[in-house]
Amino acid sequence: MSQESYSCPKNRADVIDAYFLEHRAKLIDLAAFLDRVDRAKPESEEADCRMVAMKKALQVLLAPGPFRARRVQEVFSDYGRDLPDSTEGMKGAIGAPTGEKA
Repeated sequence: MSQESYSCPKNRADVIDAYFLEHRAKLIDLAAFLDRVDRAKPESEEADCRMVAMKKALQVLLAPGPFRARRVQEVFSDYGRDLPDSTEGMKGAIGAPTGEKA
């Protein structure tokens, strides 16, 4: 029999009881955001890098395996060496890497 190590002091049912409604609300909020994006007229046919990253992050959430929070953070991380251009009015950061298109 394998010996598994669990780092949370609560059992699974206690965690679900404590946090389910909070995270259910976050999912509904995310769904509303995605609905607003779908209803908005696109400025171009090119995919927005933020939405590309959002869709990749949602796939990570649904994939089995540990460390989902770390893997989602990695989706939104830009490992490029170029510094952001702070002259664009948003101080350079947009919250997702800009190089990939999916």
